[in-house]
Amino acid sequence: MAIPMHVFREYDIRGLVANELTPQFAEQLGRGFGQYLLEKNPGAQSIVLGRDHRTSSEGLAAAFSKGVRSQGIEVIAIGVVPTPVTYFAAHTLPVDGLCMITGSHNPPEYNGFKVGIGKSTLAGSEVQELKSKVVEARDGGRDAREVDHDMIVPYIHFIVQSLGLAERPLRVVCDAGNGTGGIVGPRLLRALGHHVTELFCDLDGTFPNHHPDPTVEENLKDLQRKVAENGADVGIAWDGDADRVGAVDEKGQILWGDQLMILFSRDVLKERPGAAIVSEVKCSQTLYDDIEKHGGRAIMWKAGHSLIKAKMAQEHALLAGEMSGHIFFKHRYYGFDDGIYSAARLLELQARDGRKLSAMLDGVAKTWASPEIRFDFPEEKKFRAVELATERLRKHGKTVEIDGVRVAIDGAWGLVRASNTQPLLVLRWEARSEAKLREIKQLIEGTVQQIRKELG
Repeated sequence: MAIPMHVFREYDIRGLVANELTPQFAEQLGRGFGQYLLEKNPGAQSIVLGRDHRTSSEGLAAAFSKGVRSQGIEVIAIGVVPTPVTYFAAHTLPVDGLCMITGSHNPPEYNGFKVGIGKSTLAGSEVQELKSKVVEARDGGRDAREVDHDMIVPYIHFIVQSLGLAERPLRVVCDAGNGTGGIVGPRLLRALGHHVTELFCDLDGTFPNHHPDPTVEENLKDLQRKVAENGADVGIAWDGDADRVGAVDEKGQILWGDQLMILFSRDVLKERPGAAIVSEVKCSQTLYDDIEKHGGRAIMWKAGHSLIKAKMAQEHALLAGEMSGHIFFKHRYYGFDDGIYSAARLLELQARDGRKLSAMLDGVAKTWASPEIRFDFPEEKKFRAVELATERLRKHGKTVEIDGVRVAIDGAWGLVRASNTQPLLVLRWEARSEAKLREIKQLIEGTVQQIRKELG
């Protein structure tokens, strides 16, 4: 069979189910993954396999399992679960690798595979290494067994044991966007003692109510309405596979990933002064300033959940997070991105603090910021565009060049970086005044538009 090479992305394997991620492809991927795992760990005996509820996921799981088992590797199938439950299984069961089949927040016609060796998912060059194995993989001629295993109960039990009952019950609205967060999140928050109202928590792989992506304001409208209607203390939203979290306060105001990180970092630093905390280049300067102000070691790094995870391990960081709502707790947890656990930690923090959520960011400097702006740019020219932008922006201020270019000029900063997954540039800017915001916007947009003209 012809392997669609472009589905092997920076962090995972992703594509259309109609003609790219077919059951034949999934079986071949399973064979290649089994071989790759045995090369890396000759004693490997088993992997854990989870999936989301998309109509294509069951067939892909069966085919992938068959491919892996043909290499003599047992598959522990945990059924339909949020992605973090599969990560939890990889950390707590005696397995040698993992696979989660999920299209995450992509439309229903897509699906994807997040695969890993040991406890962590493959990224970057490892995904490309796996690709070469998949291309040449042969059936191993063996047939190891597949066994079913429940992970939802152990997952909920572990978190309730770890966090304990909430100091006071909060009224919370949970919007799972018809994704897999709905089968675990509300159950966990109730087990912790909170009063939960469910919104779109029934599984539906066509996502009929709204797209399950909490980084898009439009997708949070229903949650904001329900929080107001119920007089709730907080609203929680998850993406399709619940490895990302979104939140709104009691007034319906959205707390973006970097604002949640301010709350979480203060909490971690109270208990662990001086801890290292990692975030990415799109995040507000107020986050880095707040971490330093509270005695933490703030580390700015590249965007992308796999890259953040690797940096966390390298720096022995206790917390990391992205604008997108991927939050990683190594403090009292395992260090993987888990939107459900992050929601539980936010409620724990709020219940203990006693103030309304809208008051908990008091003391953070007010800034004006753009949303994440996606500027279409040809795939083959986007990295060259970033090189040119870097050269030009160096003349205007101090730059950070770990992932694209982030330039700081007095009271403002702006970012130009190439997307790892799409043919576009990602732009963002923030300033301490509206006048400064206009200034940095003109600089960033002007630079990118000029480069676009030059590169044709």
